[in-house]
Amino acid sequence: MRVVIVEDQVLLRAGLARLFVDGGHEVVATLGDATTLADVVETHGPDLVILDIRMPPTYTDEGSRAARDLKSWYPGTGVLLLSQHIETAHAVDLVGQPAFGYLLKDRVLEVEEFLETAARVAGGGSALDPKVVAALVAPAVGSPLERLSERERRVLELMAEGLTNAAIAQRLDLSLRTVEAHVRHVLLKLDIPEGEKGHRRVLAVLTHLRAVHEWS
Repeated sequence: MRVVIVEDQVLLRAGLARLFVDGGHEVVATLGDATTLADVVETHGPDLVILDIRMPPTYTDEGSRAARDLKSWYPGTGVLLLSQHIETAHAVDLVGQPAFGYLLKDRVLEVEEFLETAARVAGGGSALDPKVVAALVAPAVGSPLERLSERERRVLELMAEGLTNAAIAQRLDLSLRTVEAHVRHVLLKLDIPEGEKGHRRVLAVLTHLRAVHEWS
């Protein structure tokens, strides 16, 4: 996997680069801001770009704006946003796109899982931080999410994170058949086509969460 890292904190930038190198990946460029990012991506053709949301010069949404541009210009390139805090406003309009992820920075400390997530995004998959998902699925009054039971909402969260039915079963210590039943109920209650499988299912769920978030 060829990676570009865009992070203004020098120590974190170096630490991320070391994680990927030690994991057998190639870091083709590291940047302190997104000013030259488009040129770097054009030159190196990375599989994954990791972006901090808040970077110079204003430390507001430079990373998320750069992510939108990248997904527009290079839709096949994986983009993984990192944030210190939960900021759903910066991710909601990108949720549902393939090869996109959004994690809180403390997930980096879970090295093996973080690298697996990064590889999934680089391969065209989706990934959302569990805390971000929880914020997105919090049901507003009148929201379709109110139709879900507590267990079904938990299953929805794990679906949105990109987990398979088997992985959900393992996480919740349930049988695969029970999880499959919960998934069917979730899709039915949220009017998501039951035929959606794998990554397409994740995109359907994330797209729905985006619509609900915007609606609320």
